[in-house]
Amino acid sequence: MSTAAVDIAPLGEAGKPAPVFLTVEEAACCLRVGRTTCFALIRTGELESLTIGGLRRVPADAPAAYLARRRAEQRAA
Repeated sequence: MSTAAVDIAPLGEAGKPAPVFLTVEEAACCLRVGRTTCFALIRTGELESLTIGGLRRVPADAPAAYLARRRAEQRAA
């Protein structure tokens, strides 16, 4: 039996591992909003982000979490 290493990360495009973080521009694209609007969401805390080495990054699951919260808010209203 072989003991080859197995990559358990989910695969994205072209067999590459799915990204853990998105740039602000990529997150804006996911949400179909502009870069400025995305930065405003980050500034107000509505969209989670981290600073890594001076770069602003958005966790890959943050746009979906933001959308889920917005949907819940609209259903409650």
